[in-house]
Amino acid sequence: MISFKRLLATCGLSVLAATAAFVPAKAQDANYPTRNITVIVPFAAGGPTDVIARIVTGHMQQTLGQTFIIENVVGAGGTTGAARGARADADGYTLTMGHMGTHAASVPLYPKLSYNPATDFVPIGMAAGTPIVILGKKDFPPKDLKEFVAYLKANSDKLNSAHAGVGSVSYSANELLNSQLGIKPVGVPFNGTGPAMNALVGGQVDYMVDQIVNAVPQINAGTIKVYAVATPERNPSLPNVPTTAEAGLPEYQVQAWNALFAPKGTPPAVVAKLNAALSKALDDEGVRKRLLELGSVIPKPAERTPEALGTLVKNEVERWTKVLKPVSN
Repeated sequence: MISFKRLLATCGLSVLAATAAFVPAKAQDANYPTRNITVIVPFAAGGPTDVIARIVTGHMQQTLGQTFIIENVVGAGGTTGAARGARADADGYTLTMGHMGTHAASVPLYPKLSYNPATDFVPIGMAAGTPIVILGKKDFPPKDLKEFVAYLKANSDKLNSAHAGVGSVSYSANELLNSQLGIKPVGVPFNGTGPAMNALVGGQVDYMVDQIVNAVPQINAGTIKVYAVATPERNPSLPNVPTTAEAGLPEYQVQAWNALFAPKGTPPAVVAKLNAALSKALDDEGVRKRLLELGSVIPKPAERTPEALGTLVKNEVERWTKVLKPVSN
């Protein structure tokens, strides 16, 4: 039989152990990070999300003093990687570079989605806005956007368009265009926008609606055609490319985005450090130059906060729910 004194001693040790476990956790938050940080990019290397992730985290690791490791997890329009990010330990050492597809369009597309973008993640901050451009293979017959629209309407059953998988930005933006034009071309899915772009450059697909970051190098190299940028104003990286409004399709306006997220339950102190490092990266001259050269839109300070990103996710889910129809998981 345990004596009263021994019981008190045992209880005392338990309290001390609990206290000891609590204090180091707080200390770890204050000392964060103490090891490498993995950033899940839900698409193949070379695509716009991957490029933006590498640019901003390359600077963030200088600020935080730890290496950021990019892990490309492809599949299901980015939802495979996003789901993995949602299930990661909430300690700040596994982050997700999500975007309009993984954290908004995926909700109406996948009724059985294994994660909830609004509740299974903690927003860290916006990394970049990415305008959408309408593209064709190098020898695609239409010369301008008006001809492009007429050609698609007359030949849609014979044409195919590339995208990075159901739920991706390129898929969603393409579906919006198809809906507005009343056409049903064959969609060809790839494991990321990088491989999809390679197919367009190689002439294996006819056209593509994609983020500008992935397209600028190929447009400048003359390996693909560009018809318009789907924003109200021309993009500085492609000053000679008209907007959809200028080119005759004013109703088609789309801008995607990329942002950092952490798993639900990540300590606020850790989120604050990551947000500060991200914002510092976006204020860096070298980072800004690289992003702007690719056509990205750099978010203003007020648009970089976790709160602003949380509101954006909610609004974008509502927006795309009105546009996209569910597909089977």
